[in-house]
Amino acid sequence: MTGVTGILLAAGSARRFGAPKLLHPLHNGLPVAAVAAKTVSQVLANTLAVVKPGDHALIEVFTELGLDIIENPRADEGMGTSLAAGVTASVSNMADGWLIALADMPWIQPATISALLERLESGASIVAPVHAGRRGHPVGFSSHWFGSLAELRGDKGARDLIAENAEAVDLLTTADAGVLRDVDYPDDLYR
Repeated sequence: MTGVTGILLAAGSARRFGAPKLLHPLHNGLPVAAVAAKTVSQVLANTLAVVKPGDHALIEVFTELGLDIIENPRADEGMGTSLAAGVTASVSNMADGWLIALADMPWIQPATISALLERLESGASIVAPVHAGRRGHPVGFSSHWFGSLAELRGDKGARDLIAENAEAVDLLTTADAGVLRDVDYPDDLYR
């Protein structure tokens, strides 16, 4: 077994942003996606990014950071297909579980990723961060959930799976507001 695999979902359309938001630079000059990828990969050595086919600019960003790339030909069908593509691609690595992160959430702290990983490695079935009473991202899943994750479709990702199995979810309370903060609109970069 190789432990937990990080899966960075980066195949969205960015319709609300109006431009390729994942390539937009943050105040430090790095693209949104690069910051999110660095945070996950500094904790999880085995991290892959799921992108749309032919998204050469994002592929270059992630390749430079050492992430494995999975191109999801069904990305337009929703986040569920990207999550399924990532989980399915990691099977050859014999993953013990997955930490699913979103590439448009660059403000999550490495310590939060580490704490979620620790919970998974300690036997949690599903683990999710909670800040100010709201569940956030990333979310970790043990290998028990492979079949369910591999069959996901639509744009809700694993939201329904989590809701239907609420008793299996280990909630990690955190002071990290980054678990709730994503980039949907240009103004989100500056709030």
